[in-house]
Amino acid sequence: MKLRTFFYALAGGVLALLLVAAGGFFWIAANSPLALLQGGGQGSPAAAMFVPKQSPLMVSLLVNPDRLESFRLAIAPQSERRQARTEINQLKNSLLSSTGLDYKQDVQPWLGDEVTFAVTTPDFDRDDDNGAQVGYLVAIATQDPERSREFLQLFWQKRAIAGMDLVFEQYAGVKLIYSQPTPLPTPHSFTPTPQSSLATAVVGDRFVLFANHPKVLRDAINNVQAPGLSLSNSKAYQQALQRLPDSQIGLAFVSLPQLSQWLDGKDSVTETAAPYEDLVVALELDRQGLLAETALLTAPGEKLTPAKPALSKPVGALDFIPATSPLTAAGTNLQQFWNELSNSVMVYDRLSALVNQPLTELQAQWGIDLPEEVFSWVKDEYALALLPGADQSRPDWIFVAKKANGAAEAVDHLDAIAQQQGLSLGTLTLGDQQTSAWTKLSTTTTNRSNRKRKRDAEAVSLSAEVQGIHATVGSYEVLRPRLRQ
Repeated sequence: MKLRTFFYALAGGVLALLLVAAGGFFWIAANSPLALLQGGGQGSPAAAMFVPKQSPLMVSLLVNPDRLESFRLAIAPQSERRQARTEINQLKNSLLSSTGLDYKQDVQPWLGDEVTFAVTTPDFDRDDDNGAQVGYLVAIATQDPERSREFLQLFWQKRAIAGMDLVFEQYAGVKLIYSQPTPLPTPHSFTPTPQSSLATAVVGDRFVLFANHPKVLRDAINNVQAPGLSLSNSKAYQQALQRLPDSQIGLAFVSLPQLSQWLDGKDSVTETAAPYEDLVVALELDRQGLLAETALLTAPGEKLTPAKPALSKPVGALDFIPATSPLTAAGTNLQQFWNELSNSVMVYDRLSALVNQPLTELQAQWGIDLPEEVFSWVKDEYALALLPGADQSRPDWIFVAKKANGAAEAVDHLDAIAQQQGLSLGTLTLGDQQTSAWTKLSTTTTNRSNRKRKRDAEAVSLSAEVQGIHATVGSYEVLRPRLRQ
């Protein structure tokens, strides 16, 4: 063999090995659970074609749930993986508990990379006599059409054996299967109220559909055949998608007027013009949890003054928040943010109530007017977090704010409010940090035997229960309204 031929053969072998290695690397990287940090690979929900433009709400998971499970286990510490796996299995079992089906055997083999839930309409039959009949639709992508059809066959067989009457209907080339309930007359009307009737269909080789009434399924099929009806062809929806990143693993689209109508059971918009009409939220994975990016779309004719992003990096107030906090909110100028948020939703009665409910609960727990006595002086960085391990019935929060003009006076005012509520002020040393504490004094009485007087004597002891603390740490005010006992 000539030397040149030998080197050509050697170079070719090395190149082949490099190609195999590169291909193996990219295959491993693409199939690694951590690849979800770059997104699920699907930019937008394909099932939006089934959802009408007037839908109040659509929520989509754009990745196979098994990949999420693998990601959760991959980022969990070794000591917590067994607990994480147990929690995931419990969730799967709870979702299928009333169906008699097994996730691993009946669902996992065909489940694809998208699960979309939508509220299609606040009233699918538009009959005032029987009240609002909300339409619900679930679209699940299938990676094995044959297995998904077998799943539906088994699903309905179990119900037929249980005595349920089934209806098989061919609609626009799609086979619908649904149960046939007996409508019941309403107490004040002779018009029967349509009861919920689970309906299913397999559309092509892509999706398995579930709905709470066959009419909801028929409408979903109509939306595909007449694309102008579907959300996927909505101009507002397309504009919202353009404002979101490509790394999302989930997406939610909300029509604020329609959502308010659904929640209230009527058109509850006030005469005041609403500045925003649609909300879209993209969910991204992070090693520490979920990140949400949101975009609000203005109503037709509304114009907003362009503004630079308030933040280019995380605020320093987050340095005081535990990394394991299950819920954290941070930003700048809390007063301005709250005013804009409350003004934006005030035209929708129920949405306004939903936004104000957590605030009302915190105010009741802490005994203060948060917008007036806290938000008003927070004009710089802030962070609010739920502390890990907090009791769900009585959450434990921490609030951090960068000092600004009026901050010292505001904290003194909080001390005065605590005293008005019967609490005492004191100091505590936590590590090397001096803190102010709000304490509640209480007395307990115990009986002690007095041998000299041959009778029991009462001993009174005084104890202090810490209700909250606050401290100035550098340029930040840190408040914790209640210490975990």
